[in-house]
Amino acid sequence: QVQLVESGGGLVQPGGSLRLSCAASGIIFSINVMGWFRQAPGKDREFVGHIMWNGDNIYYANSVKGRFTISRDNAKNTVYLQMNSLKPEDTAVYYCHAAGPRGRYWGQGTQVTVSS
Repeated sequence: QVQLVESGGGLVQPGGSLRLSCAASGIIFSINVMGWFRQAPGKDREFVGHIMWNGDNIYYANSVKGRFTISRDNAKNTVYLQMNSLKPEDTAVYYCHAAGPRGRYWGQGTQVTVSS
């Protein structure tokens, strides 16, 4: 099993920035990819971006490309989501996600609200 714990959500004004963190524990070696999804009220959960655990490939949804940056710290088993130029439509619960041959794992979610 893999456990994921997110932190860093909150309220920010449009144009502002936030950084989310996701710390993984458990069977870390079973993870191939880690990343983020989000779910706004009344909408389906959508892909934000992910990073390969052993490699440099990073993928982003078109809606966040150029504004969000995913990075990782393998020594801390942590993935980060740096969010800049935030828009009201970025408001959602953000979920950390990990996947590998043993299955898919989700964090508990952290609320991000972009509002003036």
